[in-house]
Amino acid sequence: MEILVKDFVKENTDKLDAAGISDASVDIWLLLEHFANIKKSDYLANPDIVLSVVDAEEIEEAVQKRINHIPVQHIIGETEFMGLTFMVNENVLVPRFDTEILVDEVVKYVGDEYLKVLDMCTGSGCIAITISDMCDNATVVASDISKDAIEVAKENNQINCTDVTFIESDLFENVEGIFDVIVSNPPYIKTEEIENLQEEVKLHDPRLALDGGESGLDFYSRIIKDSKDYLKTNGMIFFEIGFDQAEEVSNILEENGYHDIVVKKDLSGLDRVVIAKN
Repeated sequence: MEILVKDFVKENTDKLDAAGISDASVDIWLLLEHFANIKKSDYLANPDIVLSVVDAEEIEEAVQKRINHIPVQHIIGETEFMGLTFMVNENVLVPRFDTEILVDEVVKYVGDEYLKVLDMCTGSGCIAITISDMCDNATVVASDISKDAIEVAKENNQINCTDVTFIESDLFENVEGIFDVIVSNPPYIKTEEIENLQEEVKLHDPRLALDGGESGLDFYSRIIKDSKDYLKTNGMIFFEIGFDQAEEVSNILEENGYHDIVVKKDLSGLDRVVIAKN
């Protein structure tokens, strides 16, 4: 027995919609592609395309997990970021589109230069690995306090055939050397706001990667203060920030002797990246 894909998509999209899952249709097509190798373009080319019962049962199990707010990326075990594939699980944040703005700015600055880049709080390694992939002459080092996150990042390094050096470190604790660039997407959610996040985030992303302390600024303060010992004169520091943190992060940078501070907005027009020169 076979099942028409169009019927399967409608039925299971409706299930996700009823459970309050945003982008339900997108998730269904991701599951179809992963478990049955059926893309939406295949369906558009052939609306009568069918799905085997075995594949349908497997996808329905995945749909039930999604109804329980397990991120679709965790269900399929991977996600795409800037054209590269990254393994993800409960030990790392799922790379988000907003972070592409941060990476774009670093890549534009580094270009083809022989610069040494440090990615702090690397998580899945998506920032460091993408910079390494796009900047052929850069030397990229990445650190994270989580041993489990470092293991995920190392596997992603192999998957993408890049050459990032990963260090298990509480910020700069085990970092050595001087860098031309420091980049970070640190934890920046206020502790009290974590419980208000989507269930996919607060229940399945590691709290260690979310909690920026009472003000949400703890990691910016620590990184900026200690970065002066690891960043060359005229070196650049790049941060992803929360939409309402640009002024406060800029002030911390200025108080620590950074200058030429620039704020970049995301595609929604919200402050997303702060850049400064040492």
